Amino acid sequence: MRIITGQYKGRHFDIPRTFKARPTTDFAKENIFNVMNGYIDLEGVSALDLFAGTGSISLELLSRGCASVVSVESDRDHAHFIKQCMQKLGTTSSILVKGDVFRFVKSCHKAFDFIFADPPYALEQLPTLPDLIFQHQLLNEDGIFVLEHGKKYDFSAHEHFVEHRAYGSVNFSIFR
Repeated sequence: MRIITGQYKGRHFDIPRTFKARPTTDFAKENIFNVMNGYIDLEGVSALDLFAGTGSISLELLSRGCASVVSVESDRDHAHFIKQCMQKLGTTSSILVKGDVFRFVKSCHKAFDFIFADPPYALEQLPTLPDLIFQHQLLNEDGIFVLEHGKKYDFSAHEHFVEHRAYGSVNFSIFR
């Protein structure tokens, strides 16, 4: 896993082979962040990475200048790996929450400028995520929410839906 651009550009982290997480491919990650440049300037914003997995998106957000990044991951080993990566970077701008994303969303009292969610594609509750984000007011006004998902999902009818992007088998729905 590598950081594509920004302060930590080119840094590599070796993901243990035992991990179940499916990190966003470099190709898809680079392209969705290029699209995000047209929606939001990440410099100095607050970001939330749900289903953080390997921490790839959290690391990219920090590298691109986010003032703070909250990463939520339920798997103990994955959370430990993310913590190690953050320590290697020496960053103090990250908060790691080891816990259930749905509990976090329902109990969080902070709003963010940018939210990224990369749940397991087979997750039964995946289609409920956009509604939960907006019901619990986790997104600041003019904030952006990006949901990574499989091709079987179509969020175009959602009232906050803005755009859909696909890069190979990786799909992103963007909400505002």
